[in-house]
Amino acid sequence: MQVTAEQFQFATRESKSNIEQGLALAPKFDADGLIPAIALDHETNEPLMVAYMNAETLKMTLALGQAVYYSRSRKEIWHKGATSGEFQVVKEIRVDCDQDAIVLKVEQLGGGCCHTKAPTCFYRKVDMENLQEGFVPLVRD
Repeated sequence: MQVTAEQFQFATRESKSNIEQGLALAPKFDADGLIPAIALDHETNEPLMVAYMNAETLKMTLALGQAVYYSRSRKEIWHKGATSGEFQVVKEIRVDCDQDAIVLKVEQLGGGCCHTKAPTCFYRKVDMENLQEGFVPLVRD
C-alpha cells in the first residue's frame, strides 16, 4: 500500500528529550516554514546541493521517494528533475540532533544536479594556499 503525502504526520516537539532522543520525526521549521536540506551522493557522500523544504515538500519526498524542495526564489514547490530529468532518488534521510536540518542521501539521475550542468553545486573551493588580504580566491575542482 502506497502512503500519500497527506497521510504523513510529524511528531510534536513536546520536549527536548523527545526531540533529541526520540524515534519519531519532529522537524523544526524556521519562521518561514522552511528547513535546510543537504543532498549528498548516497555512495560517495559528496555534497551535491543545499535546498530548503517545507512540511508539504518533506511529506511529498517521503511519499514519492524522490527529492521535492521548496524554491525560495520562485516561492513554489520544486520537484527536483521534473523539468530537467535530473531526479534525485532518495536512499536515506537523516536529521540532526535537534531536527532543524535534513540530510538526503540520494542517487542523482541525469547529467548532474546543478542548474549550471555541473555534477554538483559545489564545483569550486576556497584556494586556502593563495589567500590574500581583501580577496578570497576560488578554484574549480
